[in-house]
Amino acid sequence: MWSRSALESDGRGHLADNVLHFARVLRRAGLRVGTDRALLTLQALQVAGFGSRSELHDVLQSCLIERVEDRRIFDQAFHVFWSEPDLLGRILRLLLPPSTVSRSSEANTPRRLTDALSRSDPPEPHVAPPEHPAFHVQESWSDRERLRRIDFDSMSAAEFLAAQRVVAALEPLMARLRTLRECASAQGARLDLRRLLRDSGRYGGDVVALPRRVRRTRIEPLCVIVDISGSMSRYSRMFLHFMHAVMNGARALDLRVTAFVFGTRLSHVTGLLRDRDADEALARISRHVEDWSGGTRIGACLKEFDRRWARRLPLGKSTVLLVTDGLEHAQIELLEEQARRLSRSCRRLLWLNPLLRYDAFEPKARGVRALLPHVDRLLPVHNIDSFAHLLDTLASTAREPSGWR
Repeated sequence: MWSRSALESDGRGHLADNVLHFARVLRRAGLRVGTDRALLTLQALQVAGFGSRSELHDVLQSCLIERVEDRRIFDQAFHVFWSEPDLLGRILRLLLPPSTVSRSSEANTPRRLTDALSRSDPPEPHVAPPEHPAFHVQESWSDRERLRRIDFDSMSAAEFLAAQRVVAALEPLMARLRTLRECASAQGARLDLRRLLRDSGRYGGDVVALPRRVRRTRIEPLCVIVDISGSMSRYSRMFLHFMHAVMNGARALDLRVTAFVFGTRLSHVTGLLRDRDADEALARISRHVEDWSGGTRIGACLKEFDRRWARRLPLGKSTVLLVTDGLEHAQIELLEEQARRLSRSCRRLLWLNPLLRYDAFEPKARGVRALLPHVDRLLPVHNIDSFAHLLDTLASTAREPSGWR
């Protein structure tokens, strides 16, 4: 059994260094692993020790993670990081060099874990000679502004991951709609006569105060229908990241969000987006949906939505977000009919189209012309700034006239 001697850094081994490096890998992958948990792991290894690879796994898992949904990422990271075949026999001779991800495991490894494992630790600080001073370069404001304007489809892998973090941090401010119910309010416009009579009876018929009431408000429901065909793959993936942040954010309890994706068929994915981990949620959706990055049948999928879901959802008070490029090549009459029915069923219909990234965009395609007369707003959805503009639109309660300009 390896115990205290394995953690001593006296030239015989570097188990403690590798444990700390493994904790940094988990933190880069998005798990909440602080310095306190890394120190707790070292203390646990000193007290308990370990006699096998499974015992090492159990000690690290019990000390480094706290959420059940993080176990899958942890297991994959442990398998890749501690992948030496003779782990316990070489633990005292720096058996673990900087980790790399093999091609066989890369296909089943989440992208953020792959990036975390492929990143090497920063080199030791080097003091430059006086005649060659060192400069510290950091991301400038112009770089962040550039990231907000880059098209999602033209981003590099690093830029796409950075954009996902920015989109997930956007704070949704949804519109509040007045309901038929009322509640007491000191500044209400209407006089509460029932409460006035009840209170006056307690004081012998005298009126001490004039109670008032006001209409209650609640956040409007949101229904999202996202096109996941081949031409929309990267935009729909970013939009689903945004919806995952909305449905699992600080205001998730007050929001009523229903999510659907469609290619050649319609799929209900609201429950799948409730997963606390964004990568795991999208992985579950891709496994559940068989037509990801395939063809598209907008009219047929909207017809299925109207037949199966329109009467089961509070569409009359909802804002519907239709995320698609509108490039339907068949059944144009069906598409126009279903767009008309959807527009009449909901409070407002917002069409999010990535083709608006082109300055010379014109509604010439037949599918675009069939959808356009029945939407309240046509908005872009190709970069971070377009998401911020969408949030401003959702915060407004007014129905604006149809038009793509």
